[in-house]
Parts: sequence; structure tokens; C-alpha cells
Amino acid sequence: MEQLPIGVACDHAGLELKFAVIQALRERGFAVRDFGCHSAESMDYPDTVYPCASALSEGELQRAVVICGSGIGASITANKAKGVRCALCLEPEMGRLSREHNNANCLALAARMRDAALQLEILAAWLDEPFGGGRHEARVQKIHELSGC
Repeated sequence: MEQLPIGVACDHAGLELKFAVIQALRERGFAVRDFGCHSAESMDYPDTVYPCASALSEGELQRAVVICGSGIGASITANKAKGVRCALCLEPEMGRLSREHNNANCLALAARMRDAALQLEILAAWLDEPFGGGRHEARVQKIHELSGC
């Protein structure tokens, strides 16, 4: 069975990083669904991030990466979609722990806070780390129950 794509969405601040993330994902063999944005013209991140998070919520994506200048707005927006556990990660260890402990299915990156090379290290750590299960399973279930999943 073919794997679902990974969704990627950004605002104008995250455009260049989005291109790098898409390339890195494709180099790893992932299919990518690009939700935009597609130009450097100023735009509002909810216009791209929420459709991406909604597709994740609906089971159309296996995971998602959302990007804005600070990563904060993108993560808040993504977390509005039912069942999305979006983690804003500023270091590779945060990416790893967001998967191991929280089974984060969405990664928020901060285009203006870290250089592209570090952002791609964060992405790699997030992609490579499996969910730890065990004691973390009950916590993730509680998060799901809070959002009516």
C-alpha cells in the first residue's frame, strides 16, 4: 500500500524554507502535497496552514509540516484541526521528543528563528523518531479526548 503524502504549508516568511523542506522530504522518498503559499507576497498563514491541518485531520496526509516566521501562529492554527498534534520545534531534540513522547503528527518550523540547515536537522529528527508508546500512550489519548477524537 502506498504511503500518504506529507503536507507542507507556509506563509510568505516561510516560503524559502518550504522549498528546502519539500526537497528534503522528496530526497527521503516521501510524496509531498504543497498547500502553499507560492509567492513572497504577504499573506495570512491560516489560509494555507489550516487547509493542510484539515487534510491531516481527515486522513488525507500521514503527517504535516507548517511554517511561518516564528512558528507560533502556524502551530496554533494547525492545532485547531481535530486530532492534530502540532509541535513547534526549535532544536532537533525538540523534534525527536515531540515524536517519542507526544506522537506529534505535525511539525511547526520557525523560518525567522533558525537557519535552514538547523531547520532541516529538526525535520530529520522528527521524521526519524518513532512514537515511544508505553507510558506516553495514555497521555496522548487524553489529548485526543480533550479535542473530541
